[in-house]
Amino acid sequence: MNKKTDKRIRLKAKIRSKIFGTSTCPRLSVFRSNKFIYAQVIDDSTGKTLTEASDIKMVKGTKIERAKQVGKMIAEACAKIKISKVVFDRNGFKYTGRVKLVADEARASGLKF
Repeated sequence: MNKKTDKRIRLKAKIRSKIFGTSTCPRLSVFRSNKFIYAQVIDDSTGKTLTEASDIKMVKGTKIERAKQVGKMIAEACAKIKISKVVFDRNGFKYTGRVKLVADEARASGLKF
C-alpha cells in the first residue's frame, strides 16, 4: 500500500469508531474508486447490507453525473424498504467531489442524514 491509502484506512477506522448503524437508522457507506462509485446501506447490529447501488453498469455520462445517479438510486432503494433516516459514512474519503454529490443527491431524493 502507499501513504495515501494508509492515511485513508486510518481515517476510516477513526470515523467507524464513532459511527454505528442500527436497524432503525442504518449506515450509508460510500466507496470511491478511480473508475466507479459504490453506496451501500448497512445494519451494523446484524452485520448485513440492506441495499446497495453502484455505477458499474452505467455506460453513459461522466463520473460526476453517474455519482448523482447513484445517490438517487440509493435513496429510491431505501424508500422501497421503508428507510428514511441514515448515518453517513464517508469511508475515510474527503467530503468533496463525488462523495459529496452522492450525499447531496440522496438528501434531495428524500433521505435524511
